[in-house]
Amino acid sequence: MIRILRYGEVPNSEIFARADIKTGVEETVAEIIADVRKNGDAALYRYAEKFDKAKLSSLEVTPEEIDEAVSEVGPEFLEVLERSAANIRKFHSMQVRQGFRIEDNGRIIGQKITPVDKAGLYVPGGKAPLSSTVLMDAIPARIAGVPEVIMVTAPERSGRINPAVLAAARAAGVTRIFKCGGAQAIAALAYGTESIPKVDKIVGPGGALVAEAKRQVFGTVSIDMIAGPSEILCVADSRSSAKYIAADMLSQAEHDTNASAVLVTDSAELAKSVQAEIERQIKLLPREEIARASIDDNGKIIVADSIDAAIDIANEIAPEHLELCVDEPFGYLDRIKHAGSVFLGRNCPEAVGDYYAGPNHTLPTSGSAKFSSPLSVDDFIKKTQFTYYTKDALAAAAKDIAIFAEKEGLRAHARSALIRTEDMEQIG
Repeated sequence: MIRILRYGEVPNSEIFARADIKTGVEETVAEIIADVRKNGDAALYRYAEKFDKAKLSSLEVTPEEIDEAVSEVGPEFLEVLERSAANIRKFHSMQVRQGFRIEDNGRIIGQKITPVDKAGLYVPGGKAPLSSTVLMDAIPARIAGVPEVIMVTAPERSGRINPAVLAAARAAGVTRIFKCGGAQAIAALAYGTESIPKVDKIVGPGGALVAEAKRQVFGTVSIDMIAGPSEILCVADSRSSAKYIAADMLSQAEHDTNASAVLVTDSAELAKSVQAEIERQIKLLPREEIARASIDDNGKIIVADSIDAAIDIANEIAPEHLELCVDEPFGYLDRIKHAGSVFLGRNCPEAVGDYYAGPNHTLPTSGSAKFSSPLSVDDFIKKTQFTYYTKDALAAAAKDIAIFAEKEGLRAHARSALIRTEDMEQIG
């Protein structure tokens, strides 16, 4: 059963504790990466058979396979995909950056925006294939202008990719798709194989092996983030529905036994009602065993003195998903400093953001919302600066540059500026 804690009556270490995730997979992942770097496609075929129980004849998904998948998912789901994709495009199109150029006194300085050449999308497959992640990762890349969007995802035992994932890939504009999951897929994207091209950026969530692989290849390739287990924190007042809050908390608990569902409220009565409602609803879930472990091990209900205090607790926890189930939620929005994505009001469950609203669902976890942001168009671009000075403009600045360089003990820096001016005799 989920715990109820009263803020101020238990140690802060218990209030702000997170699940202690010890994966111990560093060495295993390093071995997989080394194997893929050395043996390329042969290693990928071997790992597909070992981990996915799939004996593959080829790695790349064909256009015919995509056509077949689209025909299988049915028109209703295709229409939902298109509506969701339209919402995601509308939101992310507002993130497009423009370069700039400043001209004054003989100098031109500025910045230009360029998309990466190749983006790699990791999409979880297997038992919980996330077609929504395809849209969330691929659409910002295409809006940024990335010409090649390469997707990897684990195959089913049959060797096929889940049809909904392939349908989403077509709707989102993915250019190539490969049957490859796990740490080996990250290695293939980072270093390239005979079939899978090396990319410049890898994005997308995954399990412990995938997260560790992204950590190990970072520097060879850029990554979006190292995501931990899913999290939700609901700030709710006494007028909130216990049924709604319990349902929202369980929506994250069913993801993973390490997922975290937290309620912070100013109402002891609501806390008890939500506790009871979770017990009732959890028994209705097909993934009851997973949700039960998450709720019992990582879930908590925190009773605070006020909603203002609840907001302070939420900022300290810095959750991936934050629901504000209160009257006038926009009145609290400016007080939220640290959260991946905020859901405002009593009629906006976190699931709206997972699938449909438009803001991205690839979000910082484990408190990293204090210093990082959701996936966006910015993740797929590079900013390049440029500078131009006329002879007169350099002459006006050269002495300042030389003084700065001399203060750092870098005589050659000073000479490179002064040698172009009449002040060269000052430095010899």
